Amino acid sequence: MTKNFEISYLLDFYGPMLTDKQRDIAEMYYYEDLSLAEIAEATGISRQGVRDAIKRSEMIVTEMENKVGFAKWYSRTYEKLAEIEDRAVTIQNSNKSFLQNEVVGKAAAEIIEFVNELSPERYSTGSDEVL
Repeated sequence: MTKNFEISYLLDFYGPMLTDKQRDIAEMYYYEDLSLAEIAEATGISRQGVRDAIKRSEMIVTEMENKVGFAKWYSRTYEKLAEIEDRAVTIQNSNKSFLQNEVVGKAAAEIIEFVNELSPERYSTGSDEVL
């Protein structure tokens, strides 16, 4: 991961741990791709102050990830869910072609549904209820 992508990814997870001002500056820098000068003008602080806030924000989110590891866990879980779904679809397709076993077909369909229920897209799009 490039540093900018990595920090913006970590901001998604740990941004709420920053002060409002730090988060706003980090979001302008990483999400809106504004320059230090543009952020300084928008916030009324110096370019050096903006740079310091960005560096502090980077340090905080990186330190949080090093301690908690949630972003890495989330990414790995998402990858494994995709692998589980792929294997369940393979089982389902093989069952339709060769075995035609109702129990195997039903189990594969249930696994695919479980993966879909756990999929991050389901929660990021606002479908179903979220805790």
